Amino acid sequence: MSSFTQFYETWLEQLHQLVNQLSSAPDQQHDLIHLVNKVMSHYAEYYRVKAQATERDAVSVLAAPWASSLERSLHWIAGWRPTTAFHLVYTESSIRFESHIVDILRGLRTGDLGDLSPSQFRRVSELQCETVKEENVITEELSEWQDGASEVIGECGDFEKKIGRLISVIKRADDLRLSTVRRVVELLTPQQAVEFLIGAAQLQFGIRGWGINHDRLRTNS
Repeated sequence: MSSFTQFYETWLEQLHQLVNQLSSAPDQQHDLIHLVNKVMSHYAEYYRVKAQATERDAVSVLAAPWASSLERSLHWIAGWRPTTAFHLVYTESSIRFESHIVDILRGLRTGDLGDLSPSQFRRVSELQCETVKEENVITEELSEWQDGASEVIGECGDFEKKIGRLISVIKRADDLRLSTVRRVVELLTPQQAVEFLIGAAQLQFGIRGWGINHDRLRTNS
């Protein structure tokens, strides 16, 4: 698991660099699409490597040793809850709408997340409902796996089968995380997608920073 932890640290630093590129990107649709695709490829690489780590040691992946205590307290099956993406869209949209409300009332279009169309809001809501349902199914699968923990202890011969089920649950959760981001990005304009990806990364950076500081203070106390 130490190898994945090292990978994650490198991957996170590369994400910082990509976010800097997004933040300074010229307002040209071709350039924005290119950068959005780069970020999505970066996320796909993370889940590809994580799937390999899960195959090797699913129990350790579920414990998420690469994360801070704060991050783990917020985890849903070794990662962020997919529906967090929708809360982020609504929050960013509300903040930007309020900051441009005078222009919007004058009929001016900003083109950012504060300027989501009715059809975009409807599609976000529909996708959120689908994702909630899928989250609940996967949560139930993990609960069933946990309920069978006594069987793992009592029947050693069945251990590999039980671990195989856990691998499947973790991979399914990660697949939902990645597909959710992809589908949200697909229903946004390039400018909106850039703003969404920046907001998602900044949220991740912020929580990790607070978590690391908390763990450091706790260790030194």
